[in-house]
Amino acid sequence: MSITPEALEAEFSLSTAATRLDFLSRRDNGDTALNTVRHDEDEDGWASLKATETQLDVHESLELLALGEVVARKAHDSRLVGIRAALRGGADWDEIARALGVSPERAYDTFLAAVAQQLDSDAAAAARELAGSRPGR
Repeated sequence: MSITPEALEAEFSLSTAATRLDFLSRRDNGDTALNTVRHDEDEDGWASLKATETQLDVHESLELLALGEVVARKAHDSRLVGIRAALRGGADWDEIARALGVSPERAYDTFLAAVAQQLDSDAAAAARELAGSRPGR
């Protein structure tokens, strides 16, 4: 199996990818010395996880990187759903911007970019209408 975000994205749901990402990131001790990966006799056994000096092997390291990208992509894709739901519920751009940690103008531009990338023309037109005018104008 090739370790790419595309390959893992099809294999993992967001929650599974995030759980695996968390597991792998906690397993590595952060040591920067080269070629110090542990090789226990029973690598798949639970005893190997007790070691405090655990380091990820190359396969796990690449999986960690790809899973980080998978989680980021899936989370990024949820913005459109979240913003549309917030707008339908009556939230204004100031509230949406606070939830995203950005300015209202940036939240609006982020929404329009997601609309252009992810929706067909009819759905995009409806989403732009729901968005209203750009904040600050």
